[in-house]
Amino acid sequence: MAYDAGMLAAVIDELNRCSSGGRVDKVYQPQNDTIILGIRTREGARRLLMRCGANDPRMAYTTEPADNPAVPPTLCMLMRKHFVGSVFTGAVQMGFERVARLEFEGRDEMGYDSKKFIYAEVMGKNSNLIFTDGGGKIIGAMRQVDFTTSRLRQVLPGMQYELPPAQDKKDPLTETREGFLARLEACIPERSAAKHINTVYLGISPVVAREIVFRACGSTDAGVSGVPGYLLWREFSAVIEAIRERRFTPVMASAGGSPAEYSFIPLLQYGEENLCTLGSFGELLDTFYGERDRRALIKSRADDLQRTMNGAAARLCRKLDAQRGELADCEHGEEYRRDADLIVANLYRIKRGDTAARLTDYSEPTPDGGFAERTVALDGRLSPSANAQRLYKKYNKSKTAKRELTKQIALGEAELEYVRSVLDALSRAESGAELAEIREELWRAGYTGKQKTPPPRKIKSAPAEYLTSGGYTVLCGRNNLQNDELTFRRADRSDIWFHAKGVPGSHVVLVCGGSAPDTDMTEAAEIAALNSKAAGGDNIAVDYTQVRNIKKPAGARPGYVIYHTNQTAYVTPDPEKISSMRKRG
Repeated sequence: MAYDAGMLAAVIDELNRCSSGGRVDKVYQPQNDTIILGIRTREGARRLLMRCGANDPRMAYTTEPADNPAVPPTLCMLMRKHFVGSVFTGAVQMGFERVARLEFEGRDEMGYDSKKFIYAEVMGKNSNLIFTDGGGKIIGAMRQVDFTTSRLRQVLPGMQYELPPAQDKKDPLTETREGFLARLEACIPERSAAKHINTVYLGISPVVAREIVFRACGSTDAGVSGVPGYLLWREFSAVIEAIRERRFTPVMASAGGSPAEYSFIPLLQYGEENLCTLGSFGELLDTFYGERDRRALIKSRADDLQRTMNGAAARLCRKLDAQRGELADCEHGEEYRRDADLIVANLYRIKRGDTAARLTDYSEPTPDGGFAERTVALDGRLSPSANAQRLYKKYNKSKTAKRELTKQIALGEAELEYVRSVLDALSRAESGAELAEIREELWRAGYTGKQKTPPPRKIKSAPAEYLTSGGYTVLCGRNNLQNDELTFRRADRSDIWFHAKGVPGSHVVLVCGGSAPDTDMTEAAEIAALNSKAAGGDNIAVDYTQVRNIKKPAGARPGYVIYHTNQTAYVTPDPEKISSMRKRG
């Protein structure tokens, strides 16, 4: 991505304009690699996010909510001690590197004025967050680095802060026309022009390098020999001049309908129709990373539950396969009874010691007026009557086994359906509160842990809420606990209930008092289809009926219901349309 030195310069400019003179009143650490500073300014409260993740390091304002741990990590507590109450006086970029120094003024424990610094190193897998006193002595760091990790630079409390080792690249802010053309001439002609710019000059990302080349010749992959040097210099110097003069534009580029890149300059290489200018760089990065980050966080927190339930599903499938095999074997039970009856009817024809007997089956007449004959295997050690009793016992045993296996298979299938409903809910979980509810549900069902008390749940999540084109409210449960709450406690008995037919999915309720226009009914059915295992398919069957017709059997798992009086609609939902109907907040 394009969080390069130019992007950092743009973010620092925005930070200085909006928060200089603001007071730090909160420090959060929602994830191991993320710190959020709450800064109160004259214009209101702002939240500065600093992330050191290898895949998405960045610093910017954010408005995205974050789920904070119940117990703050040690680093968070240390930063609260040193920075809460201090005044943010400004930020500077260290040269044209991806390193920012945030400066704060406050008072120490003795009441004397003191300065503190936060160094945000936004450098890919080597990203770090380091805070020091006014003299540059390290107080703490997101990632401590000792001699075993790096011989070039150590980052440990008590040591003097040093900038990361300098790269062997030219600072683009000091480049001249003559120097640029000379470096271009010395380059291998077949080399990509964008690769040349990215490799030779400090702080320029591949996407910005490609943009410079595109503006020069209309192509992003042109070789050095294929682009006139003066055109490359013209576009290169224009970008550098925009950085010097702080003329930044928060732009996001899309490809295939999804966010593809972002930058501090318009990315014309994606086509003007695919560009979107945002109101600030904080909004730009929230928009680009927000949904992805939230999904990634929920996924990481749900991984253990996913593994547990996938394991449970696999075990249940193996068990059901074995039971169905045993049930198929039980179908031979009638043959045991039939053979026993034949032996009893033909006792006079069988001698002790016979291992087989060909007997007349009087229950099976033949077309010629006679009766069919059947060969029956015998145990020569037993008398004819004992052979019959042996077969009757096998018949009774198979009959009992068939009855019990049928019952066990039904229970196993119901449990498998429940497990799949939980997996479906996990795949659609959108918040830590929803995930906590699922975790509690599984604890109560005996799937997770052996602790005596349920997992802590700070917040009770609410069903997703939509508004139809006719102005009707549609409520959608996001997990089994929500489904039960929605269907049996929150919904009115005359409201219309929807559920995708035959697959795990959400309970959906159209709040309408018993009737609604066809358009709104269809939209509610589409919401149910999209929030189910069948999402992504065409012509999805959705059952609907009044809430009063929904019943929950005694002892049934959360989310399980039965109904008989229903109708079925077939819909193909449009995800973008449904998303636009959803209420946020």
